[in-house]
Amino acid sequence: MRPTLDEYFMEIARVAAKRSTCLRQKVGAVIVKDKRILATGYNGAPSNLPHCEEVGCMREKLQVPSGERQELCRGVHAEQNAILQAAKFGISVEGATLYSTHCPCITCAKIIINAGIKCVVYGKEYADKNGLKLLEEAGVEVRYFASE
Repeated sequence: MRPTLDEYFMEIARVAAKRSTCLRQKVGAVIVKDKRILATGYNGAPSNLPHCEEVGCMREKLQVPSGERQELCRGVHAEQNAILQAAKFGISVEGATLYSTHCPCITCAKIIINAGIKCVVYGKEYADKNGLKLLEEAGVEVRYFASE
């Protein structure tokens, strides 16, 4: 059976998540406009720096709960990486849809809003709901997509 567009792009986000080097959660994101993929991203350390797989996870060592003390994390979130990849190659994401395997955190929500992304489709829920609240307050369409 032919997948819907949401199923198709969420599956691609799940494949991107497989590249993640985060020890806690594997997250993938895909930015789409007019049924075309503009950029993908997954969570991991900044370019040319050792990944958490190599140096460990500070948040894990300190037993920080999910959604808290994100400044301790060396990783760049999947949504951020997708937006940064588009920017790096001069691709506008204004008016696009961002598909993410996980609900965006508040930091990602702020970046999504300022990038001009108009719709976010996400899978897994996130402990901190402030990102969702901010997206909705900014008029960004938000849709939950039930994961497998």
